[in-house]
Amino acid sequence: MTTLAPPAPTRQRPRQAALLLGGVVAVGILAACSLFVGVADVSPGALLDPARRGEALDLLAISRFPRTIALVLAGAGLAVCGLIMQLLTRNPFVEPSTTGTMEFASLGLLVMALTWPDAPVLARMAVAAVAALAGTAVFLRLVSAVTIRDVLVVPLIGLVLSGIVGAVATFVAYRYDLIQSLSAWMTGDFSATIQGRYELLWLAGVLAALAVLVADRFTVAGLGEDVATNLGLDYRRTMAIGMSIVAVTTAAVVVTVGMLGFIGLVVPNIVVLAMGGNARRSVPWVAIGGATLVLLCDLLARTLVAPHELPIGTILGVVGAGAFLAMLLKGVRGVR
Repeated sequence: MTTLAPPAPTRQRPRQAALLLGGVVAVGILAACSLFVGVADVSPGALLDPARRGEALDLLAISRFPRTIALVLAGAGLAVCGLIMQLLTRNPFVEPSTTGTMEFASLGLLVMALTWPDAPVLARMAVAAVAALAGTAVFLRLVSAVTIRDVLVVPLIGLVLSGIVGAVATFVAYRYDLIQSLSAWMTGDFSATIQGRYELLWLAGVLAALAVLVADRFTVAGLGEDVATNLGLDYRRTMAIGMSIVAVTTAAVVVTVGMLGFIGLVVPNIVVLAMGGNARRSVPWVAIGGATLVLLCDLLARTLVAPHELPIGTILGVVGAGAFLAMLLKGVRGVR
């Protein structure tokens, strides 16, 4: 009697778990490096020196730990948002910064600055989330109203929508002397991230974990409404869950550190290229990749012109735009 070999997925699970653990360790190493990079002298030597230990520990607790945690949460959350949007729209070129979602969130914050300047952070985030959700709905409505014959048309619609919303927000901010506030929201920067001003980003981490629990639904929804419905999935409810995760995460990031572009575009495409489109397998790797990318870009932002610091949004813009261009060129060749 012939003995059947165990299925390939069972054999691969220990290897996949080991690789995933290696990815977590890599993020931990980058996070440790992030703790000791900056203008102030916080180093292992300072921690071992009794004369400087107290000051170094205070700086770690007040500034360095919150900043590093914020980097990891923002990167992981936005990368997962990109994967969700790409699955639900069935287009590899969409993410919060190419669909107008971030611009609508900034517009919501601008409205709050005009109507309720002293609003608590949670109220501002709630309005920004509603605006981001409305902006995503507008984008999806525009996409459904246009005959799509090329995958590149979808991000083009999103970029046009982003430009229009950004122009309106800039005009309103100029009229009411809020250009400086708008610039802070539209340029990602972690330099002001301290204890008491980053905790909202834990919500992004919770929502990324929630995405793992409903990942199979996103995978099925990515097959299209007709196929998903025939398989017994509530397609509209799944779309609502996915877009709500995207809107709330985007709002939390924009309120806390400003707009961070291209994370949800670059990382999910690399992961899907390597692992396939199964969301349950991809989400942990996407989260790790997003955190890694943001940590690396932040280290560059703090060291390229040290002791000065570049906004991380600038570094991400250069890296992400280059990757986006490469993907567009590859997509043109692949589709046509």
